Amino acid sequence: MTESLVGFGALFGLIFLRMPIGFAMALVGTVGFALMVDWGPAFAMLGQSTFEGGFSYTLSVLPLFILMGNLVTRAGISNELYTAAYAFLGHRRGGLAMASVVACGGFAAVCGSSLATAATMSKVAMPPMRKFGYHDTLATGSIAAGGTLGILIPPSVIMVIYGILTQADIGKLFMAGILPGILGIVLYLAAIAVTTWLRPELGPPGERMPWRERFVALKGVGGMLALFALIMGGIYGGFFTPTEAAGVGAFAAFLMAFARGKLTIPVLIDLLVDSARTTAMLFVIIIGATLFANFVTFAGFADALKDWVTGLNVPPLAVVLAIILIYLVLGCLIESISMILLTVPIFYPIMIELDFGMSQDMILIWFCIIVVVMTEISLITPPVGMNVFVLRGVLPDVDLQTIFRGIMPFLVSDFVRIALLVLFPTISLLLPSLMRGAP
Repeated sequence: MTESLVGFGALFGLIFLRMPIGFAMALVGTVGFALMVDWGPAFAMLGQSTFEGGFSYTLSVLPLFILMGNLVTRAGISNELYTAAYAFLGHRRGGLAMASVVACGGFAAVCGSSLATAATMSKVAMPPMRKFGYHDTLATGSIAAGGTLGILIPPSVIMVIYGILTQADIGKLFMAGILPGILGIVLYLAAIAVTTWLRPELGPPGERMPWRERFVALKGVGGMLALFALIMGGIYGGFFTPTEAAGVGAFAAFLMAFARGKLTIPVLIDLLVDSARTTAMLFVIIIGATLFANFVTFAGFADALKDWVTGLNVPPLAVVLAIILIYLVLGCLIESISMILLTVPIFYPIMIELDFGMSQDMILIWFCIIVVVMTEISLITPPVGMNVFVLRGVLPDVDLQTIFRGIMPFLVSDFVRIALLVLFPTISLLLPSLMRGAP
């Protein structure tokens, strides 16, 4: 136990010294294991973890979904999504901000990355909002918050990582994210409606489009809907695994981008290199997390914490609330993937030991949604809200304080959402329970 606490202290020290999180976890995990056992077994663990991580069939889903997201972004589907959302919502007070949220949700369904969603939609949605006199707080806040949906609405890289860490069914995790994702969109729309009702000058209405033009705008999102239906329908129907779905999705996205004339040889090479670079970064973090988790497990930290929590004789929901508060604090200090890799191996054994009146598989799925939503919140909370910094990079004329003020109504809606998901697990578990082979 003491060794684990020293290890966590060393890890956070290296992180605050700006060492990359993957290398920091690998260093602390390897050195800690060596000091407890010996250097020979520690280096053997290092080599084995690296080999197994690099050749893992399950992890092959990551580069494929990353490539699919890059191809969809290059295909220009974001413009069509925003146009369709604007056609139906733009004439309302705050309608352009609502259209931004809906477009972010649609783009997230085929992208899987919050940062990519925020960066892409900021280029699409900010010009029309500025044209109609939207205040930068509401405009940037709606894009930053809407961008967080990229890690909840499937396919989601974060869910893949969670599934690997907990051995949960990734297909069921994907299905579990759909209803909470829709709930998130609805609550964000409500936040915009309330904000513009209180302060109409923040989001004046745009132009009303005739119904004929609205239906024409819908045709542009047919490719995105078909791609989402192909991936999720194939997984839900049991036609292929999530890894196979990633391959099918990447190939379909390639055909979509090619058919739209968006791919040239230089562009394709650039997409492949960018996907490989992102994948390499994720693999380094995952391998480092594996080494650190091995050290912590060997030191007995997870078992000691589990025994302590289960011996407290407190209601299970009180434990869930404590975990949520821990995520809220950590989300203000470290970035999302690092937070998940550090905490999930420690928290999920505690969750499955508690009596929630459901099977262990369902507990893991429900807990995944709680973790992902808390990760979404971390993407827009100061001082390390990554989506906020992405928008600041794309929109250098907007200061950070303005963006953080703009996300406040959406943070309130996120807290309402996490409360609903905790109190009513059925929201997360309904679709996974209907899947073929569900318990």
